[in-house]
Amino acid sequence: MPKVEGPYTIGQLARAAGVPSSTLRYYERSRLLRPDGRTGGNYRVYGAAALERLRFIRAAQANGFTLDDIAALLGFREGRTARCKAVQALIEDRLSDLQQRMQQLRDLEAVLRSSLKMCQQFERRGRCQVVDDLRRASTTTPRRPARRRVSE
Repeated sequence: MPKVEGPYTIGQLARAAGVPSSTLRYYERSRLLRPDGRTGGNYRVYGAAALERLRFIRAAQANGFTLDDIAALLGFREGRTARCKAVQALIEDRLSDLQQRMQQLRDLEAVLRSSLKMCQQFERRGRCQVVDDLRRASTTTPRRPARRRVSE
């Protein structure tokens, strides 16, 4: 396929960036990407800057930034706000999120290791204790916390 330098249709831009067209439409709804205009047939048209912006968005996502973060980063990139302190705050937030997810994954790993050990111990019975435990847990009605009285 020949390399297109622009203007791009939505399909051409999506192919150039290696993403589905639906991703571009989502980025438009999220206000991260805007077409440069429309053709007479009302097709979206994008320039080379849109491809570069799209690549920036994808690189930021690959580095763990949320779409809200990316909107802020795009603003920083375009010089509308101070950069370093604000970017540091975004990175600190993502690091905090990552640490929480890693702890959750460690907790999940411990549960799965315990389940595996239980399966191995009860294997000879011909009935899986883990499945039995999950079945019991799925049929048990969770207890609701007691309601607090609101003082008047």
